[in-house]
Amino acid sequence: MKDGSTEHLTERQKKWFASVQASLERDTGKTLAQWVEIVRRDCPEAKPRARVQWLKDAHGLGVNRAAHILSEAFPSEGPNWDDADALRATLWTDPASAAILEALQAAVAGFDGLVTGQRKGFTAWSREFQFAAAKPVKGGGAMLGLALTPDASPRLSPAKTESWSERLKSKIALAAPAEVDAEIRALLKAAWERS
Repeated sequence: MKDGSTEHLTERQKKWFASVQASLERDTGKTLAQWVEIVRRDCPEAKPRARVQWLKDAHGLGVNRAAHILSEAFPSEGPNWDDADALRATLWTDPASAAILEALQAAVAGFDGLVTGQRKGFTAWSREFQFAAAKPVKGGGAMLGLALTPDASPRLSPAKTESWSERLKSKIALAAPAEVDAEIRALLKAAWERS
C-alpha cells in the first residue's frame, strides 16, 4: 500500500496486508526497496501479469508478494488497488451498470461497520468478512455475489468461478437499478449479518 491508505479495508484485511509487508524481508532476505530495484532492473516483462509470473518463476514469490512489489515498482501504470476511486471509475464505465452499483451502494449504506473495497474486477462490501460484491456485465447490467447459499432465494444461483471471495456462494444478475428491490436489500442484510 504505497500511500498508506487503509480506510477501504477491514481490520482483518489491514492485519493481513501488514503481515505480507512484515514477512517479505524475513522470508526472502530482501527489503521491499531491494525487490523494487530488482524488478525495475531485471524484469524483461512489460505487462503486469507477465511480471507477476516472472517474479514467481525467477524468484519463487507468490502472487500477493509479487503484486505488492509491482505496485511499488510501477505505481503509475494504471489504477492501483489502493486507489479506489480510479479503480471504480475504470471498472464501472457503463452508465447503466454504474446506476445499479449506486442502487446497491444505497442498499448497504446504513449497515454498521460497513467497509467498501474496490478491486480491479469488482466492488466489495465487508464488515469482518466480505459479504457481497458486484461487477459490471456487458449490456449495462451487474452481477451481485452474496455470502449466502443459493437456496436463500429462488432468484440466486451458485457463484462457481467468480473472481471475488470464495465466501460468496451465490450470485444474481441485475439488469436495472429497480431490481435492487426489497428482496435484494433483505438478502444483502442477511449476508451482512453473517459477516
